[in-house]
Amino acid sequence: MHEKHCNSNSKHGSHGKMSYLENPARKNDLSPEKLLSLIPIKETDTVLDFGAGTGYFTIPAAKAVTGNVYALDMDVEMLHVIKTKALQAEVQNIIPVHTDGSEVPLPDESVDLVIASLVLHEIQPLNRTLTQIKNMMKDGGHLICIELEPKGESSHKAPRITLAGMEQEMEDAGFRVVEKVFPSESLYVLIVQKQGEVG
Repeated sequence: MHEKHCNSNSKHGSHGKMSYLENPARKNDLSPEKLLSLIPIKETDTVLDFGAGTGYFTIPAAKAVTGNVYALDMDVEMLHVIKTKALQAEVQNIIPVHTDGSEVPLPDESVDLVIASLVLHEIQPLNRTLTQIKNMMKDGGHLICIELEPKGESSHKAPRITLAGMEQEMEDAGFRVVEKVFPSESLYVLIVQKQGEVG
């Protein structure tokens, strides 16, 4: 699936990014439906698509729940694409959220499920953002991280993070690793959970 949005190209022109994001071949690796089937999503859940891009996961998530689906991205053009797709799909529970990347502008304990696809490897420092995400998640909520496993030499403009490295980042931020899934040779899905504070 590659996914949604690969913000890695965000500074290199939205059109190239959009053609990548809209490539039908992405569904061969991990379709939105397959991703959503991996986690215990409830119809009443509130979802955050963190780095929503063209809405690859946003639209299917909005069809799966009655709660709000926040589509967060730094690229205003991507949010316009999502608004157009939402109108076409006749879904009315998507809320576009623009951010400059420094903050996650949602209230604490307001979200049940976060999807972060091909975006966390771009964030520095990652721990600060993961802490913000954890704060706005409800206890027991899930965060799904989708990333590409780095190959030998890194020729990417943005540094990739290995599964082991991402697991460590999640644990350092206080998440509990629930499951690891490998939809393709290069792609990994890490599912973690926010645990309630022990008293």
